[in-house]
Amino acid sequence: MHKPPENSVTARLVEHIVGCRYETLPGPAVDAARTFILDSLGVALSGTRVPMVAELKAMATSWGRGEDARIWGTGERVPAATAAFVNGYQIHNQEWDCVHEPAVVHPMAVVLATLLAWAEGRGGVNGRELITGCAVAVDVAATIGRAARNKLRFFRPAMCGALGATAGIASILRLDADTTRSALGIAYSQLSGTMQAHVEGSPVLPMQIGFNTRAALVAIDLAQRGIAGPRDFLEGPFGFYSLMDPDWEPTAFDRLGHEYCIAELSHKPFPSGRATHGGVDGALSLQAAHGFSTEDIVAIRVLAPPLVIQLVDRRPSPDMAPSYARLCLPYVAATALLRGTVDVLDFEPAALRDAARHALAARITVLPDGNPSLNALSPQRVEITLRNGAELALDLPAVLGAPGRPLGRERHLEKFRRAAASGIMPLAPQRIEALIDLVDRLEQVEDVRELVSRSMFEQH
Repeated sequence: MHKPPENSVTARLVEHIVGCRYETLPGPAVDAARTFILDSLGVALSGTRVPMVAELKAMATSWGRGEDARIWGTGERVPAATAAFVNGYQIHNQEWDCVHEPAVVHPMAVVLATLLAWAEGRGGVNGRELITGCAVAVDVAATIGRAARNKLRFFRPAMCGALGATAGIASILRLDADTTRSALGIAYSQLSGTMQAHVEGSPVLPMQIGFNTRAALVAIDLAQRGIAGPRDFLEGPFGFYSLMDPDWEPTAFDRLGHEYCIAELSHKPFPSGRATHGGVDGALSLQAAHGFSTEDIVAIRVLAPPLVIQLVDRRPSPDMAPSYARLCLPYVAATALLRGTVDVLDFEPAALRDAARHALAARITVLPDGNPSLNALSPQRVEITLRNGAELALDLPAVLGAPGRPLGRERHLEKFRRAAASGIMPLAPQRIEALIDLVDRLEQVEDVRELVSRSMFEQH
């Protein structure tokens, strides 16, 4: 069997997974794990409102029977793979989940959905183990993603998320290095997802998160039964970096064990693609500073890196799908200026047809800023021309929600409360507060199935 040199990035990655323990995690990583576990649960509860969820659950009844895990919010008992699929879809289906910007990865969607579904079926997984599993998983997902230098072609949030989720479960189980490496190789062999669904605004885009949750669960099962996966899954001639992200930088792996990626995640204040947030942040900040009305605006220009243009520079239309509109910067920024914010109801059919939004969106353009990076989401610059001749501008080294411009605990909890109350059956205020309290003391929780129980809209 071919074995790559032990100084390979693959070997270093596996060593990090196997060696990480709760006791070695720095305080900021533990705090961030709690923050983004709660954030991910909140956006998933809101995600129950998307009509496709009901269709997927109905379809899933033909995928097998079992009661290992529950679908968040509504509480149906299903096989763990089905729960992971649906819960992962619910996290990502409104583009409201956290992101690691340098990696261009939404790691917690695949990771938390998979880890909690697996933990429900297993039982006895405690809060410290979940925190550690999430921290390891995000390290793996984000490190693999941030090494890439080429244009985003495959759907990195799903693929890197699957490798991260596999690593997170391996960490909780304390699998040895060979078994962990096999599990990652098996997960790699199942990865799926391209940017074509993103370009088209297809509803399959968030389903790619769900597809990859199942890959991680299968990988762990097979590896535990002694199945040997491809060892050189990152650097081999047909490994991840040869096929998915061929322009990559190995030095990204030097940070493992020294800096934890979970502490670098960005909140998404608005339920739209992260690449739209710079335009929203800049436009609202300029409006707050200068007090102009939307009628005063002649033109808005968002100067941004190539990735922002690739992801969200698209024109709106009255018949666009919600999945397309969430990735349309002119529509999202126009909505923010007209309403003062952006919320889940702004992607309902009546809002998408609103003539005022389309009229303002027609005055918003996205322009290249000359940034050579193909994976950067910042810095950005927003320029506004007013009818009185004034020229306003704001440079954004970091966008609201990023570590350099953090949301803060108060606004994080405000987002969680708003999200948890916006699902198909709103979570009652007392249950919202109980869930916040539970996550705040997650280290003391003996079985993380309690997280799922507290996330039910009704008792089941």
